[in-house]
Amino acid sequence: MDSRTALHASDGCALVALMERLASALTAADLELRCFTPEQAAEILGKTPNWVVEAIQGRRIPFTYVGKSPRLTAAHIRWVQANGEVRPRHARW
Repeated sequence: MDSRTALHASDGCALVALMERLASALTAADLELRCFTPEQAAEILGKTPNWVVEAIQGRRIPFTYVGKSPRLTAAHIRWVQANGEVRPRHARW
C-alpha cells in the first residue's frame, strides 16, 4: 500500500466512531414513536419550557400522558407549528 491508501490507526478509530454514531442515529420512525418532555419540546419549538408547561396546563396545545407525566409526540409538535401560522389577509402583488 502506498501512503495515499494506507489506513492509519487514527482513521480506523474515527471510522469506528462514525459507524457507532450512525448505528445509534434515530430514524424517522423512531422520532414518530418518541415522546418528548416539555423541556425537549420547548427546545425544538424555540420556546421556554415554562411556555410549554403552561400551554399544556391550559389545554392550549395537544399532549399525552406517559404515566403521570405530560409528553408531546412529533405530531403534537407539528400541530403547534401549523396552528401558529398566520397567513396574510390580502396578497399585495
